Amino acid sequence: MARIAQAFIDQVLDRTDIVDVVDRRVKLKKAGKNYSACCPFHQEKTPSFSVNPEKQFYYCFGCGAGGNALGFVMDYERMEFREAIESLAHAAGIEMPPEEAESTTQTDNQKPLYEAMEKATRLYQSMLRQHPTRARGVDYLKQRGVSGEIARDFRIGFAPEGWDNLMSTLDSADEIQHALTSGLLIENDSGRQYDRFRDRIIFPIVNQRGKVIGMGGRVLGDGKPKYLNSPETPLFSKSHELYGLHHIRKFAKSLTRIVVVEGYMDVIALAQFGIHYSVATLGTSVGKPHLDLLFRRVDQVIFCFDGDEAGRKAAFRGMEAALPLMEDGRQVKFLFLPEGEDPDSVVRQKGPQHLEHLFDGAAPLETFLFDQMGAGIDLDTMEGKARLSKLAAPYINLIPDGVFKTLLFKALADRTNMDLDSLRRLREIEKDSSFDDEPVYVPSDADSAYGADDPEAFADYDMSPSGPDRALAYRPRDSNDASLLSALGLIVLKPSAAALITDELLPQGDSALTTLLCDVVTQLRENPDQSTAALLGYWMGTEQGDALSEAAAKEVIDDENQIDERVLAILNKLSRDRHVAILRKRAERLKSVVYTDLSDEQKRELVALTTEIRQLSGRK
Repeated sequence: MARIAQAFIDQVLDRTDIVDVVDRRVKLKKAGKNYSACCPFHQEKTPSFSVNPEKQFYYCFGCGAGGNALGFVMDYERMEFREAIESLAHAAGIEMPPEEAESTTQTDNQKPLYEAMEKATRLYQSMLRQHPTRARGVDYLKQRGVSGEIARDFRIGFAPEGWDNLMSTLDSADEIQHALTSGLLIENDSGRQYDRFRDRIIFPIVNQRGKVIGMGGRVLGDGKPKYLNSPETPLFSKSHELYGLHHIRKFAKSLTRIVVVEGYMDVIALAQFGIHYSVATLGTSVGKPHLDLLFRRVDQVIFCFDGDEAGRKAAFRGMEAALPLMEDGRQVKFLFLPEGEDPDSVVRQKGPQHLEHLFDGAAPLETFLFDQMGAGIDLDTMEGKARLSKLAAPYINLIPDGVFKTLLFKALADRTNMDLDSLRRLREIEKDSSFDDEPVYVPSDADSAYGADDPEAFADYDMSPSGPDRALAYRPRDSNDASLLSALGLIVLKPSAAALITDELLPQGDSALTTLLCDVVTQLRENPDQSTAALLGYWMGTEQGDALSEAAAKEVIDDENQIDERVLAILNKLSRDRHVAILRKRAERLKSVVYTDLSDEQKRELVALTTEIRQLSGRK
């Protein structure tokens, strides 16, 4: 029987945003860090369905349904596994691989590519510190005012002149091939292989999971191009990645806006001056996938570009991508800096407070839209007003229905002295207009068939068992079970925490929860790079998967850095409690004997046991 490699499934999940997947089928509303809705899998009036955008899973506190994007599509659309993964792969722009035989050993084709990128990153970092010509790189960074601390945080490196600084460190044909596939090396038409990055400052490009997936290089001499990015690879797609996005995750708790700037050095300079909320595109225009990533984190996005023609064209493309995403409550603003200035120069010359003040006063989307549409049009004439209406109406109509869209049409009506009803009829223009963006999503028959407002929608949907009965074997029976569930939930939210759990800390016994925790730790030891979504996918459709989704959903974490400490604290306490129980059992046996009948050795043992029990229990 044919199968799909787990590595491919993980790749699809990495490129998929569960918020988009769910929101196309069930309208979501922002609720703190998560999104909520009435559950599509059971009847309810109060929303209990929650989607976690950071960890990419969903859970319903009413019926217990939960899992990753793949599981949601299978359940909601009633698709078979392969059909669902094909649907997600197509949406992510990933080609399906050939089917593999069941007996074929699965290999993770991406793991060696990640390892190649990590090895190269460390090499270039070390060269910035140790290479004989490192002064070229160090002097450039000093000239740009980059501190050692910020260079460390962004893992900045140095690629010296020469064709084989990286090539010479590769030990095998396999390593060379992985470096070629990941874009670190180039092979020319004659078969010669050499380093892609030479005589450049290296800026590693990191994905949301903290893995290096590509590199950008700023030339130090007169070479061309000035900035060179990694090519498209199995790891790196420039239309789906933003430089600096992983860095701002550390400040997610206080994040209210994200600024899109033009270059690596802008992001780095702003971070050095305490502005930890900027990102940059990677040699491409701002597109819908980029804005999806940003709006998952904040409701306000600011484009900060040069005020020249190129900067305004880039801003206009960003506006086009943003319009279909402008739900009520979201904001897009535009800031154009004076000619010759960029965020890097402004923050160094005038300070972060001045730049943040400029961000505060950036032009809202409606101002930029009408300025662009009205450029060169004489609004004192009827022809000019008609021209503005015809140009602006199709763009406004890209915005989802709501208050903001209505207000924009009203603003257009005021500018053209037209009545609102006449302007609304111009919406038909959109049907004949062509835009580069993806079409606005239109619900399909399948969507309406499963609508939460339809009382008959789930008449034939098997909802048993549900809620507390979905996984009876994994219900906590005592405080120890509750602690095990908490540890499981935390590990699901941060799978890398499993690497800290030693065999001595693993719980003993054959209960369902004990077995599940041990199985999860074993799975993550074998696959240390698994994400939350991939981990849930491993147990998809099982009672264990239901239990893991529920456990993760019930854990409230403000700072992900606390997860390691909490997991170890829980397991250390459980281990300590087990030891105390053994000691108490021994002490009870001794106490059951009349004290005067105990030998001196037994009396000493009883005293020692009592002392140790008190110490381990936190009593003096």
